[in-house]
Amino acid sequence: MPKKNVVVIGAGFAGLSAATHLAHAGYQVTILEKNTNPGGRARKFEAEGFVFDMGPSWYWMPDVFEKYFAYFEKKPSDYYDLIRLDPSYTVVFGENEFVEIPADLEQFRALMESMEPGVGPKLDAFLEQAAYKYQVGINELVYRPSRSLFEFTNPGLLADIIKMDVFQSMSKHVRKFFKHEKIIRLMEFPVIFLGETADNIPALYSLMNYADIVLGTWYPMGGMHEIVKGMVTLAEEKGVKIYLGADVSHIDVQNGTAKSVVLKNGDKFEADVVIGAADYHHIDSKLLAPEYRNYSEKYWDKRVMAPSSLLFYLGIDKKLKNLTHHCLFFDEQMGPHADAIYTNPRWPERPLFYLSAASQTDPSVAPEGKENLVILIPLAPNLEDGEEIREKYYHMVMDRLEKLTGQEIRSHVIFKRSYAHSDFKSDYNAFKGNAYGLANTLFQTAILKPSLKSKRVKNLYYTGQLTVPGPGVPPTIISGHVVAKEVIKENNL
Repeated sequence: MPKKNVVVIGAGFAGLSAATHLAHAGYQVTILEKNTNPGGRARKFEAEGFVFDMGPSWYWMPDVFEKYFAYFEKKPSDYYDLIRLDPSYTVVFGENEFVEIPADLEQFRALMESMEPGVGPKLDAFLEQAAYKYQVGINELVYRPSRSLFEFTNPGLLADIIKMDVFQSMSKHVRKFFKHEKIIRLMEFPVIFLGETADNIPALYSLMNYADIVLGTWYPMGGMHEIVKGMVTLAEEKGVKIYLGADVSHIDVQNGTAKSVVLKNGDKFEADVVIGAADYHHIDSKLLAPEYRNYSEKYWDKRVMAPSSLLFYLGIDKKLKNLTHHCLFFDEQMGPHADAIYTNPRWPERPLFYLSAASQTDPSVAPEGKENLVILIPLAPNLEDGEEIREKYYHMVMDRLEKLTGQEIRSHVIFKRSYAHSDFKSDYNAFKGNAYGLANTLFQTAILKPSLKSKRVKNLYYTGQLTVPGPGVPPTIISGHVVAKEVIKENNL
C-alpha cells in the first residue's frame, strides 16, 4: 500500500517539527517553503563577514529541545554546541544602573536581597509555584490539541488549572511577593514574549520566570539558525523533502477534501493531508476558497495580536564596552510604551528596546575585532513603517545606547539593515505584520485559540504561532508535534 502524502506549507519550527514527526511515523512528507532558505522567522543572513539571526535570539526551555530530539533518539548536541550564558542578560535601568542577571540561583537570590532585604523566602515561594506551573503547563497542558473542553475535565487537571492562577493577572501575582519596583519589572519582563502586558497575561505564565531564573538562558554557537539546520538535517534523515522558493498559490479543495497544493508557478503537489505551518490567517483567507475558510475577517480583526517589531541589524567596526550578549533597556517607563502597543496603537514616544550582541559570546558571527548587534523595538501591529520613521527611531535608540554605554557607536557602523511590519508581511505573509503571533491572553488560551483543525476541510490542519499552544520557539516546536499526533490519530496508514 503506498504511503500517504502529507504536504506541509512552511519550513519554520512548527512545520519542520510536524513534518519530522509524521515522516518518523511512516508518512511521505513534503515541505513547501516560500523563501529561499528554511527557518521561517528564524532565518539568517550574512553580509560583509557578519552573520545575523533574523528573528528569535533567546534560547529558553532547553528541556523542550531535548525532548524534541530525544523523540527521535537524538540529542541537541548531535546538531549544535549549546552553552549557558552567564550573566543570563543585563537590564539597563539608566546611566550607571546596569544589573547583570547571574546564571547561578544563589547569586540571583543574593541580588534580589540586595534590592529588597528579606525577600529571599518570598522569592523561594514564588519560584516553587512557578516550578509547579512549568511542570504541569509545559509537560501536560501544551501537548493537548485544545479541540474540546473535555480534554481539560479530568478532576486532577482541573484542580491543577485552578492552582495555576489562570484567573489572576501576572501583575497582581508578582506584587503579592515583591515590592521593589526593579524586582517587579524583572519578574514581569518574561511575559513580553507572550504578547501582552502583565495586567492582561494570566499568572499561569509565571512559569516563564522558572524558565528564566532556574533553567537559564542558553545559546547555540553559530546562532539560533543552528537549531533550524539541525531540524532540517533530522527531517531529511527521516525522508522529508523540502522545496525552497516554493510559493503557494492555493489549496485545491474538492467536496470538502484538500486534493493538492498548487504553487504560483503552476507546480502541483498531491496530498492526502495538508498542514498549514505558514501564517494561519494567510492560509485561511488567501489560499482557500471563501466557503472553506475557518474564520471571517471580522473574527481575525478582533484577535489580540502580539507585537510587531522594528529591528536593526548592525555591523560595528570595533569591539564595544558595557554590553553583554542580551541587554534590555528599561531606562524608560513601560506604561506609555505598552499603551502605544496595546491600547492606543501608535509609534511610541519613548520606547523601551532590546539589544543582542551575539559576538560578545560567539566570535564566528562577526569578523575579528568587530561587533554584531541586533536592536529590537516592540511595536503595535499594522503601523506604517516607511524609511523616514525607521531612521527617526534608529537615531532615537542610538542616542540612548551611546549615552547609557558611554561610547560612540554610530560612526563605527559599517553595515546596517532595518526590518519591520512591511517586511514581515512580504516575507512571511504575517497578519498585520505581526512578529510574535497571537497574544496569550486568557481569552486566547487553549480552546479559545484558532483551531488546529479545519472545520470545513476534513484533511486540513494548522500549526504554528497563531494556533495552540502559542508564540515562541519552544511552543511552536511543540505545536508541530501536537498536530502530527492529531494527523496520525485521524489518518491511519
